[in-house]
Amino acid sequence: MRHKLLQSATVALTAALALAGCSAGSSTSSDSADSSADTTVTFRLWDETAAASYEKSFAEFEKQNPGIEVDVEVVPWADYWTELRADVAEGNAADVFWMNNSYFGNYADSGNLIDVDTALGENAKKDWTPSVVKQFTRDKTLWGVPQTYDAGIAVYYNKKLLDEAGIDPSTLKDLEWNPDEAKDTFLPVAQKLTKDTSGRDRLNGEFDANAIATFGTNLGYDLQAILLPYIGSNGGQFQDGDDFDFADAKTTEAVEYVVKAVNDKKVAPPASDTNDNSDFSRDAFLEGKIALFQSGLYNLKSIDEGADFEWGVAPAPAGPAGNVTVTNGIVAAGNAQSEHLDATKKVLTWLGSTEGDTYLATDGAALPAVDSAQKVFLDYWKKQDVDVTPFLDAVKAAKPIESPSGVNYAAGFAAYDPIFKQIFAGQTPVSDGLKKAQDAANVAINK
Repeated sequence: MRHKLLQSATVALTAALALAGCSAGSSTSSDSADSSADTTVTFRLWDETAAASYEKSFAEFEKQNPGIEVDVEVVPWADYWTELRADVAEGNAADVFWMNNSYFGNYADSGNLIDVDTALGENAKKDWTPSVVKQFTRDKTLWGVPQTYDAGIAVYYNKKLLDEAGIDPSTLKDLEWNPDEAKDTFLPVAQKLTKDTSGRDRLNGEFDANAIATFGTNLGYDLQAILLPYIGSNGGQFQDGDDFDFADAKTTEAVEYVVKAVNDKKVAPPASDTNDNSDFSRDAFLEGKIALFQSGLYNLKSIDEGADFEWGVAPAPAGPAGNVTVTNGIVAAGNAQSEHLDATKKVLTWLGSTEGDTYLATDGAALPAVDSAQKVFLDYWKKQDVDVTPFLDAVKAAKPIESPSGVNYAAGFAAYDPIFKQIFAGQTPVSDGLKKAQDAANVAINK
């Protein structure tokens, strides 16, 4: 399941989410409905695979908590945030819902989320992945129960394509990207892996760029898997506090490198394929049309089930500032306006327990954010003979770059996203485009 950063069609949130009703964390009502009759707690998320795991988890929860039923509903990512905003405004939101760090600030500040520290106690988070806890802590208060942990970014490789190009997979760990071509060892490998329909690689003078059969890499406009790691590994940044700050020299260099790989070197799919289809590169990798696919654990299950070739995982190429990754998580947020606060808090407590979160790991679908449940995930993939350590080691290699967030981040995203797409389509120079996008995004978040 993918913890998606804001890189697909969405509707900008406004700060006007404050609603009448209980404040976050309020629990003074006795929830009489819970004690007198069966109570149904609704749980919403955007991922079908995870939903199946949650169904199993809640079946056990219901055995241990007679009188409480949990209904799981899936809303597709493309509609998720629009529906959530409308439902919260109308007082019809689910009792518990998945939340990512890009959006939660608005809901937390507006009193729509249960204060987890108060509801579950300060000690509840001692077994939760610290980086996920940090991401969803605002004003020293935790606003969701950690569910999944993405760890870091790494590179899936197609061994058949590497063998055909004469590249030993073990050498991938030593690759480095650099704005200085004389020091760059990554693009030459990507060029060697990019082949036209006649089998000529990108280094061949007769290579036909109009008839590309396989791309060397998936570099492109993917904020989580590509841009943030490249920006961070060049010493750049994306935000300064809630303000956007991606027009600096180091960030510009990193984006120019990625855009050049797409439009000039042509070692990655064009923006016309990837700008509006976040799954294009993954699907192309599964079809044997991309040799190196930089991504996260959120695509591991899909690749394991969909690849009909031998594949493996290697570290992402390091940059001038080292191997810097981005790491993310998802939480289950409680609706502070729930009519069943007591039952909702019991569900949140279950989701934050080893037993409750383990169900996400039993078939390898996601790495739990409850630390004591992570061994199940690691053991599953060890039995499948898949080494997931590159994803975990990426977080240890250097201080991760923070994923974007902020109370009005969605409004900022809506402003900068179309300009970024123009940059990757080659319609706007990188430096000019980043400055324009930064200015537009900062105006949007401060309205």
